[in-house]
Amino acid sequence: MAPRVTLTGATGLIGRTLHAALRDRGAEVAVLTRDPDRARATLGEVEAVAWRLMDEPAPADALVGRDAVFHLAGEPVAQRWTAKARQAIRESRVTGTRNLLAGLRTAGEPDAGRRPPTLVSSSAIGYYGAHGEEPLDEDAPAGSDFLARVCREWEAEARRASALGMRVVQVRTGVVLDRGGGALAQMLPAFRLGIGGPLAGGRQYVSWIHVDDLVAIMVTALEDERWSGPINATAPEPVTNRDFSRALGAALGRPARLPVPGLALRLLYGEMAEIVTSGARVVPAKPLVLGYEFRHPRVDEALRSALAGG
Repeated sequence: MAPRVTLTGATGLIGRTLHAALRDRGAEVAVLTRDPDRARATLGEVEAVAWRLMDEPAPADALVGRDAVFHLAGEPVAQRWTAKARQAIRESRVTGTRNLLAGLRTAGEPDAGRRPPTLVSSSAIGYYGAHGEEPLDEDAPAGSDFLARVCREWEAEARRASALGMRVVQVRTGVVLDRGGGALAQMLPAFRLGIGGPLAGGRQYVSWIHVDDLVAIMVTALEDERWSGPINATAPEPVTNRDFSRALGAALGRPARLPVPGLALRLLYGEMAEIVTSGARVVPAKPLVLGYEFRHPRVDEALRSALAGG
């Protein structure tokens, strides 16, 4: 029997790909969105239910009887972190998840119906903060910078679903390789012009993942009840920024030797630049132990695939 799922953040980079993958598997998908008309224009024929995630509990009618909820909604991190942006980044994740949980509580009340048994909630490897060359599995402690604090609070809210009898999976996502958006799309113009290169010395690690593997991990987390708690959604071979730049240049057939100093990045992006000037060497210990086989384990092939669009 095809699963019935509810998805937040469906019009984002990952949400669009996840929605398509679920539909390809025959799933019945409802999306919670601030703008149902935009969601239908982006996703095609879809059950789109209005939800202002910052202002109200998620609508229980869109949750009752579902087999799972995928929660991906959140303000984009890749922007200059003004005071207003920092508040939006945090509140969209923390308050938004809290409001989702409020809806899930209502969905399980005796006069409502069956609450979804599974919550797959997005998180990020920003949870760990900067750690240099130290390999980090899912048991590594949280960092102390802004993004690490946001991820810690975000995960704490999602974890409350366990008290409702739900299986909770928290997917800590790395740098997603998808030419349609995210970090890779921002890098492409400079690299295509032959003026790309290592950032801030290039020694920091890039913990990356091909979008196909990220979505497959999320779908596997729905289907396999052994998956629970934090999951590192990163490829098994993180690389330094220097090696990543070389691989991207090779995939494009362009040189990638022009270094970009850390000072220039900090002037351009402010505090947000710390994401790329300091790295974390994150490894997917749980997916590997649970038997997940990566479709794109090596960065050179993964970049070629992402640039080809699949």
